[in-house]
Amino acid sequence: MNVLLQVTDTAGAVLVFVGAAICLLGVVGMLKLPDVLSRSHAATKPQTLGLLLVLAGVGLRLRGGMDLATLGLIGFFQLMTGPVAAHLVARSAYRTGQIERGELLFDDLDAQLTEPEPGEGTGPRPDPGAGEDGSPGAGR
Repeated sequence: MNVLLQVTDTAGAVLVFVGAAICLLGVVGMLKLPDVLSRSHAATKPQTLGLLLVLAGVGLRLRGGMDLATLGLIGFFQLMTGPVAAHLVARSAYRTGQIERGELLFDDLDAQLTEPEPGEGTGPRPDPGAGEDGSPGAGR
C-alpha cells in the first residue's frame, strides 16, 4: 500500500472520529442546556460541523467521484436545512410563549407580533398589491 494512501486513510479516520465527538458534544448540550434557544443552537451548530467533518473523513476514505458528489450533496442539504429548521423551532417557541422575553437582548419580533394599542394605528391598512389609485391589482 502506498504511503500517501495510508496518510489519507488515517486523516479520514481522524476526521470521522473528531466529527463524531463534536456531534456527541452537541447532544450533551441539547440535554444539559436550559431553554429552547440554547438547545436549538446546540442542535444545529455542532451537529452541522460534526457532520461535515464526518463527510470529509468518509470522502478521504472512499475517493470515488460519484461518492464524493453524493457526500457533497449531503453536506449542501445539511447546510441549507439545519439553520432553517432551528430558526423555525425558535420562532414557534417564541410565538407560543415558551421563551422568557425579558432575557432577550434584542427582541425584533416583538414589534411584528404585538397588536397595536387601541386608538393607535387603527385606520385601514393599505393593500400591498394595490396600485397608487387604490384599485386592486393595479400594482401587479
